[in-house]
Amino acid sequence: MELDIHDHLETKAGFPPDTVVTHSELMRAFEAFKETNDARLAAIERRSADVLLDEKVERIGVAIDAHQRRLDELSLKGARPALGAGGMQSHAAREHKSAFEAYVRSGESAGLRQLELKAMSVSSSPDGGYLVPPEVETEIGRRLTAISPIRMIAGVREISGSVYKKPFMTAGPAVGWVGETAARPQTNSPVLDELSFPAMELYAMPAATPALLEDSAVNLDEWIAMEVEQAFAEQEGAAFVAGDGDNKPRGFLDYDTVAESAWAWEKIGFIETGVDGGFPAESPGDPLIDLVYALKAGYRQNGTFVMNRKTQSAIRKLKDDDGQYFWQPPLQAGGRASLMTFSVVEAETMPDMDEDSFSVAFGDFRRGYLIVDRQGVRVLRDPYSAKPYVLFYTTKRVGGGVQDFDAIKLLKFSGA
Repeated sequence: MELDIHDHLETKAGFPPDTVVTHSELMRAFEAFKETNDARLAAIERRSADVLLDEKVERIGVAIDAHQRRLDELSLKGARPALGAGGMQSHAAREHKSAFEAYVRSGESAGLRQLELKAMSVSSSPDGGYLVPPEVETEIGRRLTAISPIRMIAGVREISGSVYKKPFMTAGPAVGWVGETAARPQTNSPVLDELSFPAMELYAMPAATPALLEDSAVNLDEWIAMEVEQAFAEQEGAAFVAGDGDNKPRGFLDYDTVAESAWAWEKIGFIETGVDGGFPAESPGDPLIDLVYALKAGYRQNGTFVMNRKTQSAIRKLKDDDGQYFWQPPLQAGGRASLMTFSVVEAETMPDMDEDSFSVAFGDFRRGYLIVDRQGVRVLRDPYSAKPYVLFYTTKRVGGGVQDFDAIKLLKFSGA
C-alpha cells in the first residue's frame, strides 16, 4: 500500500522525492495514530484507561505535526521562483535595478535619487529610503502570500493612498416582483456607510556583512526578499488575527463578539462548545458542525478553518458517531489538512484552547477579511549603527480588517 501511495504521487503529481517520502511518512503516522487512539478510547470506555496509550498518542501526534511542518517547508521552497528568472525587462526597469544594486552594494544613491526625481516622487529622500525595483516588491508579495497564513486566504487589495475606504449598504432599495403592465411603486433610497482600512508601516531590518555585499555572485534582490519575508509574515500574522488597530492592522479577533443567535453587523458571531476550555464528552464534534452551519451557504462553500497547531492536535482525536475521524491529513503532498472536508490553515497566533477562548475560526476569509497593501517597498541603507554590519531598514505599508461581518464565525470554548 505504501508503494501505491508513493508511485501515485511521484508519477501523477510529479512531486520531488523528498516531498513524496515525507507525505508517505505522514500518512503512515496518521494510520498509527488512529489505531492507537482507537485503543485508547476503547480502554476509557472499559474504565481501564492506560497512561501508556495516552503517551503514545501524544508522541504520534508530535510526529504528525513534524511531518506536516516538513511538508509545509518543502512546499514553500518549491513556491519560491528565482528573481529575474525570465521575461524581458524594459529599459526603465533595468535602469532601476542597476541603480538599486549600486545603492545596496556601495551606498551610491545618485542613480536612485535621479530616477525618483524623474518620476516626480514626493517621497524621494535619503532619510526615507528608496523604492525597491518592482519585481522585488512583487516577489516579496508572492512570498508573503505563500507563508503568511491569513494573507493566503484573505482578500487583498493594492492601494496608492494611505487609506482605503469601502462603502456598503446598510439598507438597500426596496425590490419586488411586478406584472408587465403594473405600476412600479417608488423605491426607498439606499442607506450607505463605509469601512476604512488605513495602511500602517511594517518594517524589517536585515543585516549584511561587507563581504556579502562585495560578492558579485550574490543576488541581492533575492537576498533582501528572503531576509524580510519571514519577519514581515510573523508581524502580519499576529496583527491579522489579534491586532488592535493601533499602528497596525485590526485582527478579526479584536472585534466585538456576540452569540450567533443575536448576531448584528460590526460584530463577529460565535458558537459555544458547551464546555469550558474543551469539547463535550458525548458527540464532541457537534460544536464544529454547528460552527460550519452558522455560516450561510454562500460563504460556506469557500469556508476555511483557522486554528493553531495545539488546537488542531486536540481536534485530531475527535470522531463522529460512525467512528470516522473529523480531521484528515492532506490527500497529496503540498495540500492542506482538512476538517469535515474544509481546509485547515494553521495560524500560531490563534489562542490555545482555554476557558472562554476563541480558538477556532471558520469562514470565507476572502470575502470576510480584507488586507490592503500600499504600493512601494522602501529600503534605507545604514552602514553606521551596527559596524561592521550594514543594516537595511526595509518598510512596507499594510492594513487590514473585517469587511464582511457575516463571513467569519468563531468557536468559543465555554459552557452554555
